[in-house]
Amino acid sequence: MDRQLALEIARVTEAGALASASWIGRGDKHGADLAATSAIREMFDTVPINGTVVIGEGEMDEAPMLYIGEQVGNRVGPDVDVAVDPLEGTEVVANGLNNGMSVIAIAERGNLLHAPDMYMQKLAVGPLLAGHVSLDDPIELTLEKSAERLGKSVQELTVMILQRDRHSDIIQVLRNHGVRIKLLEHGDVSGAIVSAIPESGVDLYVGSGGAPEGVLAAAALRCLGGEMQGRLMVESRKQYDRCRKMGISDPSALLRMEDLVGTGDIIFAATGITTSDLLNGVRYLAGQRVETHSVIMRANTGTIRYLRCVHNMSMKLKHASGMH
Repeated sequence: MDRQLALEIARVTEAGALASASWIGRGDKHGADLAATSAIREMFDTVPINGTVVIGEGEMDEAPMLYIGEQVGNRVGPDVDVAVDPLEGTEVVANGLNNGMSVIAIAERGNLLHAPDMYMQKLAVGPLLAGHVSLDDPIELTLEKSAERLGKSVQELTVMILQRDRHSDIIQVLRNHGVRIKLLEHGDVSGAIVSAIPESGVDLYVGSGGAPEGVLAAAALRCLGGEMQGRLMVESRKQYDRCRKMGISDPSALLRMEDLVGTGDIIFAATGITTSDLLNGVRYLAGQRVETHSVIMRANTGTIRYLRCVHNMSMKLKHASGMH
């Protein structure tokens, strides 16, 4: 994939963030999500790819745009898989809370897991722990292995986990071992990603969250040299059949990086809508100017770019209306 695509994809996530930002704190998660989805779908038409959505807003009969299987891009570029979450954190944005962002990952065709909309057990780590821990291990053993590898005591580890009732047992184990816990209210994607960013202070991300979000986080972790492991949490025959329909032969298998995001090149981009540990949120400035903060990553080079942009919205409106 051409490196110029990275900036093109960031322009798409910027559009999603700008469109949904006006819905921050208004209590309408559907309005916020529709705004982001519409803006991203429109901007995708300008991107030089022949893309197929493999993770999006749902099946064709569930979503009018960015549905699984939809073709996106202007059809003159490479064949790619597209994973997109126009608004990661719909309730977050609706309620004016942290960790809302627009996220896209693209990969060479056939590399991204077609993840069903269900829960996935997850273990995410940075480069120093990649290849040295396993989701199959009890959490106690994972803590011991991680501490030894990082040259720390177990009590010096920091573990991030979503604050959910389903995680009460894991949280209690972490408390019993004296681990520092960073509880996350929302933001499954950014929570997993920061485990691979040393400045975050987070050593591991554990617990369960959405499977599509797991693939998006794994794409970023590939670029960062980290690792994500997952296992789908199949709770019904309907979910089992859905997994098989989406090409997952053994829904109970441990999913490693090559299962989640393949081995080819990946471009990952995210733009903050509300502030998180990863990105600043959209900020309104004087004179109809709006600031966005994005991160762009590429697996083949390991390059990570942070992009601060100031958008002159009056000029964008003039351009959109054909005025000069």
